[in-house]
Amino acid sequence: MGSKSLEAIYGGSIRAAAERATEARKEADGLACEAWNKRMLGFQGPAQPSPTLGDAINAGFGYLEVKCLGCDTHQTVALDVVRRPKATPVHELERYMRCRQCSEVRGYAYKRSHLVALRSAKITASDPPSAWWPGER
Repeated sequence: MGSKSLEAIYGGSIRAAAERATEARKEADGLACEAWNKRMLGFQGPAQPSPTLGDAINAGFGYLEVKCLGCDTHQTVALDVVRRPKATPVHELERYMRCRQCSEVRGYAYKRSHLVALRSAKITASDPPSAWWPGER
């Protein structure tokens, strides 16, 4: 008679522990992104410290909302197409943001932007841009 393999003895508990760890990571990433969003919308910053790109994508926040300080428009940037390592903090993207409309009017790359919040969907008519708390003035 042979003995049970280690896979048969420990396999189920190892898989269950790995699944619980994955869910805990996803929940922690979501809470970090929520806290950053509340700080950005409530106090308008500071943007540092911020969650990483990988954390935001893991938590389901696939877009970053950015406001141009020149023409006052809001745009969303898809985080999964950003060509930076997933360990890059979100606040480091602010210096690379350029407004296309303002750049075309001025004739040079216009880089005045402000990070607003992480979003799970793009800005649409049914999902408007985020508003500052307690409201914009």
